[in-house]
Amino acid sequence: MVRPMKKWEYLTAPVLIHNTKMILDNFGADGWELVQVLQGATPEQLVAYFKREKQ
Repeated sequence: MVRPMKKWEYLTAPVLIHNTKMILDNFGADGWELVQVLQGATPEQLVAYFKREKQ
């Protein structure tokens, strides 16, 4: 049996350090899975990369 290949969509979003949990929880509630977090333009900013399966 051949299963169809999953298709993904991706999202890049800025995340402020002082509000990280709430922001990540909101994306998670919308079905986004956190893939990676990198430092943004300043030490107070982060850039989060998310993915979720396309419907």
